[in-house]
Amino acid sequence: MSSSNLEQVTKEVEKMEVNPAAVEKKEKAPKEKKNNPRALKTPKGTQDYNPSQMTIREQVFDTIKQVFKRHGAVTIETPVFELKDTLTGKYGEDSKLIYDLADQGGEICSLRYDLTVPFARYVAMNRVQNIKRYHIARVYRRDNPVMTKGRFREFYQCDFDIAGEYDVMVPDAECLRIICEILDQVKVGKYVIKLNHRKLLDAIFAICGVPADKFRTICSAVDKLDKSPWDEVRKEMVEVKGLDGAIADKIEEFVKLSGPPFELLEKLRTSGMCDSNKDAVDALAQLETLFGYLEALGCTERILFDLSLARGLDYYTGIIYEAVLTQQDRVGSIAAGGRYDGLVGMYGKKDVPAVGFSIGIERIFTILEEEYTKNKLKIRENQTQVYVVQMDKELLKDRLKICSELWNAGINAEFAYKVNPKVAPQLNSANESLTPLTILIGKTEIETNTLSVKNMKDSKQISIPRENFTEKIKELLNNLN
Repeated sequence: MSSSNLEQVTKEVEKMEVNPAAVEKKEKAPKEKKNNPRALKTPKGTQDYNPSQMTIREQVFDTIKQVFKRHGAVTIETPVFELKDTLTGKYGEDSKLIYDLADQGGEICSLRYDLTVPFARYVAMNRVQNIKRYHIARVYRRDNPVMTKGRFREFYQCDFDIAGEYDVMVPDAECLRIICEILDQVKVGKYVIKLNHRKLLDAIFAICGVPADKFRTICSAVDKLDKSPWDEVRKEMVEVKGLDGAIADKIEEFVKLSGPPFELLEKLRTSGMCDSNKDAVDALAQLETLFGYLEALGCTERILFDLSLARGLDYYTGIIYEAVLTQQDRVGSIAAGGRYDGLVGMYGKKDVPAVGFSIGIERIFTILEEEYTKNKLKIRENQTQVYVVQMDKELLKDRLKICSELWNAGINAEFAYKVNPKVAPQLNSANESLTPLTILIGKTEIETNTLSVKNMKDSKQISIPRENFTEKIKELLNNLN
C-alpha cells in the first residue's frame, strides 16, 4: 500500500466515531425464549463486574498492595468458610448476619464474615508469635444490601494486621499511618479518621452508672450515632435495652464530645470528668502516647478524637477508629479497625496481642466509578502496548512473527484475527482500546526489511529497522510514560 493511500486511510480512521446506538442495535441480545419466564440475574446483594469496573478495581488493589508491602507485610490465605464454632460469639449483635452452610460431611460450617477472626484462628492454630500480614479476599454477610451505597452480601475486604508483643501504641500508630497513605493514594477525596478507645468508652459507661452486663449492648447502641440522631439511640437504650433514662442522659454528655486529638485530651483531663476511674486515666495516657507518635508520623491533622465512636464488634479491647469522607456521607465509613488483644486467645492457650484495620474497598470502588462516569473519563480496559496492523494481503505469518518477538520481549501486543483484515478496522481497534503504538507492515516494509511505527496519540509515524526492532519499541514506549 502506498504512503498516500495509508495517509488517506489513517485520516478516515481518525474521523471515525463509534455510534453506541448502532452498536447496541447490532449487538442486541436474542429474544428470551417463551419457555424461560425467569429473567437472568445475580443473587441479591451480589453483582458482575465489567472490564471497565475490573480495571479500576485492579488498579486500586495494586496501589493498596504496594502500600502494605512498603511497610513490610506478608500475605496469607484462609478458607472462604470456617467451622461455625470459630465464628460464633465474635461479632456481637452482627452475628445474625453470618451465612450458615448445610452439614458438610459432619462439620457445621459458615461463610467467613470478615478476615479478622480467620486471622486470629490462623495465628492460634499455627502458634504464630508475631506477624505483620495483609489479606485481600471476599467475605459474606446476610445483610440487607444497598448496592448504591457499596453495601453487598458478597464483597472484598482488604485487611492489614500486626500481631505480637510490642511497646504500647507503636504498631497502632503505624496502622493509622498506613490508612492515611492508602486513602491519599487512591484519591478518594477528603477524609477524617475518627478515633476512640474501647477501654475509655467502657470507663465512661461505668462512670455514668451503666451495669457491667450491659456494656456491650449499650456500646452497640452508641455505635449507631453515625447513622441515627441521639433521640433514636437514647430510645433504643431505654425502651429496648432497659437502661435507666438518667444514665442515658449522662452518656450523652460524653458522646457529644469530639475534637482535635490533643485539644480534646486536654479538655477531658482539665474537666476532671474521668479522674474517678482508673481505666479512663490509663486509656487517656495511652492516647497521649499514640497522639505523640501520630504527630511524628505526620498524621494528627487527619485524626478526630470522637467519644461517640463505639465500633459494635465485641472483640475490640483498645483503640478503635473509622475513616469517613468529609464531603459526602452516602457510603459510610471507608476504613475501620482497632486493637483486639483477646481474640487470638479464644482459639489457643496463649494470647497474642493484635491490632489492625480493614479498608472499605467496595465503597471506594463505588466512589471512583461514579467519578469516572460523572467526568466521562474513558477507561483503558486492557494493557496492550502495540497493535500490529497488516497493510496488504497474505502477511498473516509476518504479523505472527512480529507479535511473537514482541511477546518474547515482554511487550503486550495484539493483532486482528483475520487472514486478510482491512486496514481501517485494525486501526480503529487500536484507537478504541487506547493502544499507544501500532506497527504497520505492508509489502514496502517487507521489501525494505523495515517496520512503520505510529504513535496513536499524535499520529506521528517513523520507520525502524526490522532487525532487533523490539529494543526500539521499548524505547518508544518508555518515552510515552
